[in-house]
Amino acid sequence: MSVRSHDPQPAQAATRRATQAWERADARLAGAIDDLFLPDDSRLDDRVRARVTHILSAMVAGIEIDLRRHAARVLAGTGDTARAEALLEHGDVFARLARAGLLRDVDLLDEILARVRMDLIAEALPVTLVARDAPSLLIRLTEVPDGLVARTASALLVAQNRRQAANDAGSAEPSALPADVQHRLVWRVAAALRGGDDAEVDRAIAQAAMRSLAAYDEDDRPEGGAMRLARAVDARPAELAPLLLEALGDRSLTLFAAILAHALAMDHDQLRAMVVEPEGERLWLALRAVSLDRETIARIALALSEADPRRDIEAFADRLDAIAAVPAEAARAALAPFALDRDFRAAMAVLARSERR
Repeated sequence: MSVRSHDPQPAQAATRRATQAWERADARLAGAIDDLFLPDDSRLDDRVRARVTHILSAMVAGIEIDLRRHAARVLAGTGDTARAEALLEHGDVFARLARAGLLRDVDLLDEILARVRMDLIAEALPVTLVARDAPSLLIRLTEVPDGLVARTASALLVAQNRRQAANDAGSAEPSALPADVQHRLVWRVAAALRGGDDAEVDRAIAQAAMRSLAAYDEDDRPEGGAMRLARAVDARPAELAPLLLEALGDRSLTLFAAILAHALAMDHDQLRAMVVEPEGERLWLALRAVSLDRETIARIALALSEADPRRDIEAFADRLDAIAAVPAEAARAALAPFALDRDFRAAMAVLARSERR
């Protein structure tokens, strides 16, 4: 039977494809325009972009595999092998989440971006910052007589090795995100696994997601381990400078941030944000707030500038005397708002803007 020349189905399909192509072209143009007018300090370089994309895709893939396997076991346990086998077939979960905008999560991307920048800076830090023949600071802390310090140092070493092994393998560590961010990502991946309206499959996926979240332990993250170690060490003011320099010399930027965060009664993520800022304004205030002297601040700034090409060491040198002259109490007062809970600060900012109108 011949196909009629005016068959509406091929015409409708062609119109739909043309409309979709038009929409894609518009989206590409909008993206190109946004990128064109991005300020230089907001633009991601190729290394950061590649690592962020890799980590994000590895996190989604890790959660996807875990949920598929357990949901399939749930279905197979009821004798529903057909649905179980279908669920084990990998689909386009990452692409579906990206298209829906569900990966444009500020907290998720903030965490990954900060971690990537910390890793890149740490990898490039000069190892000659401190001269010594002894083992690294973290190794030495695992051997001290204080049992609490030794245990927390050992736990941090294990967490760091686990993250490094995951990075080397191109996978994602099981506990890589703050708990609230992990919770949202697991449920979003779970939603993207659905192939249609099927109550049995939905129940199996939901069981798998709840199992995944129940097994999640935020304390396994190196950031949490570093903060526990900093609290256990509880460095005295006179001990801060050598500890911070040794942590940098070991390329342990996470421990550096934790020691300083504990001294300032801040969270690790608040201090980490200061460390990765190329301008360094808040970091220099933080170093003055714990009464570090001019020479120590200069050594830290020089090490960070060698590791991070975004930093302007000449501009810092011009301001070093002014930075060193800031009284510790004034520095602490200037940083006080940043030590508050992030949600508290966000709410205060919204209220302040509304009251200025």
